[in-house]
Amino acid sequence: MNKTCYIVGAGKNYGLDFTPQNGDYIIAADGGLKYLQEAGIKSDLIIGDFDSITETPLNATVIKLNVDKDDTDTLAAVRKGIQLGFDTFKIYCGTGGRIDHTIANIQTLAFLSEKDKQGFLYDDNCIITAIKNKRISFDNKASGYISVFSLTEKSDGVTISGLKFELKNAVLYNHFPIGVSNEFIGKESFISVKSGTLILVYSNNIKEQII
Repeated sequence: MNKTCYIVGAGKNYGLDFTPQNGDYIIAADGGLKYLQEAGIKSDLIIGDFDSITETPLNATVIKLNVDKDDTDTLAAVRKGIQLGFDTFKIYCGTGGRIDHTIANIQTLAFLSEKDKQGFLYDDNCIITAIKNKRISFDNKASGYISVFSLTEKSDGVTISGLKFELKNAVLYNHFPIGVSNEFIGKESFISVKSGTLILVYSNNIKEQII
């Protein structure tokens, strides 16, 4: 399915700069409902334990979760999106609040990569994504910084090409942040990993291709 599942959480709202297309699906993860209402975007589903909101729209589709649960509201929303057949997930308002929730949402990106899905977490001025055993490419218009971290204990066969600092078939570890603050230099570039999960952070005005 070449459509997007948008998930809006209850973190800091840096702006919902997306326009849903036909076939896309919008999930309000608990307090994210307020942000969607303010932006005039209709939610297809509201899911959460309702610790951030007290009222829901009439005739809304609602899944109420137990307060004592293993999944965060965002992860529960992701699971629902996977169940509905989506492969691409864009998560807004999932950072900027409690740091533990931000870390949980980064782990949710890793969860998606384990399921061979692709997730993007939108912060104030950057996008965070995870790739497992894949390659992410950027065109020569990309500019600014990009940081690459191993989320798994180690990531083997990491190649970085076309950036200021390059690597070839290297190993990155999750206890050494050597990949912070690389730079685009006006060339076509890519980052690939043969075995492991990488977290990437780059400017939110950059377009990527993941294969």
